[in-house]
Amino acid sequence: MTDRAPSHSYDLIVVGAGVVGCSVAWHAAKLGAGRVLLVDRGGIAEGTSSQSSSILRTHYSVRENVELARRSWAAFTGFRDYLGDDEADCGLVRCGYLIVGADDARGEAVRASLAQQRAMGIRADEIDAAQARELLPLLRTDDLAVFGHEPEAGYADAYLTATAFARAARRLGVEVRQRLKVTGLATSGSKVTGIVTETGTYSAAVVVCVANVWTSQLLEPATGTTIPLIAERHEVMAFEAPRPYLPTYPVLKDMASASMVYARCYGRSQLLASPGLAGEATDPDEGQADVPLDTIAALGEQVAARLESFEEAGVASTWTGLYDVTPDWNPVLGPLPGWDGLQVGFGFSGHGFKLSPAVGRLLAQSALGLPTEVPLAPYRFERFDEGALLVGRYGKGAVS
Repeated sequence: MTDRAPSHSYDLIVVGAGVVGCSVAWHAAKLGAGRVLLVDRGGIAEGTSSQSSSILRTHYSVRENVELARRSWAAFTGFRDYLGDDEADCGLVRCGYLIVGADDARGEAVRASLAQQRAMGIRADEIDAAQARELLPLLRTDDLAVFGHEPEAGYADAYLTATAFARAARRLGVEVRQRLKVTGLATSGSKVTGIVTETGTYSAAVVVCVANVWTSQLLEPATGTTIPLIAERHEVMAFEAPRPYLPTYPVLKDMASASMVYARCYGRSQLLASPGLAGEATDPDEGQADVPLDTIAALGEQVAARLESFEEAGVASTWTGLYDVTPDWNPVLGPLPGWDGLQVGFGFSGHGFKLSPAVGRLLAQSALGLPTEVPLAPYRFERFDEGALLVGRYGKGAVS
């Protein structure tokens, strides 16, 4: 790869035009990166970003994630001002977030995480069953003992968010190349000097790789580094019941259910729901997979047990998405050890959209050699060998 002369030269190249990559590109340009290229094998947000449930919350048991989510929430709530674009839209719905639990270890973890949020200045109330039913009249509470409410939460649209970042990036001079497959990294000794594509080599002082489930395919051959990452399949289902799940109802996280189900309004009347457990490892290039009937039935039973009228629900649609999962279900952010000119962001494990504004800014700062506003040390690659995993009170899983 090092023998091919570069055909194009940039100051910074971002590989991956999902919501995180588009955020990195815009933030880098905003910070004065110079000539920036954003490249993707598909179109903007056509990969895993298009499969996101797009829930926004600051509720995490990992304190570092709370901070990134808080900073990202501030960007989402003032999105037009944040991008300096009066037409920018992230599709934000501010309906709140309701997390419920039983009188057990998970319930206690919810209480502790709520207390941590409050200690960080975030409104995260512990309410009672009656208050929870006021927020969500469909809620069955007989087996519940813990009710957490984050009023400043909700959901948005990952595609709108990514395309808004991309448009703002273009306005700052970022070059966006879609449907150009990156086949490898160009290297010289222990330095990454650019990317190799199907149409030629592009040189850069810094490459930021945010390729999600395809990260290992790009990094391992060039660097010889084993990337601790797997692609997991996750199923999402939309249910329709006689009493609809309204847009005013909060996002629901049911820690008392067997699958730690999460759910939100979808299409103004349906319920989008998905398990919050580890999924099945699969090929990163897997397309849409069928959702087995027994999976639909199992999730439907848990939804019906928690929400009135959903025992009569029908299945409106199903689809699958991929998570890029690390051993502790939290991302790697920053440099890859032993390699100059390379920054990575992978292993978001379902958190990528929620954290994308803050992560984009931090990775841009790190790539440009600027001090990062939040320390990236907890997210360092080396933590897996050091035994310093980012595992919170909930253990490994999508709620972290």
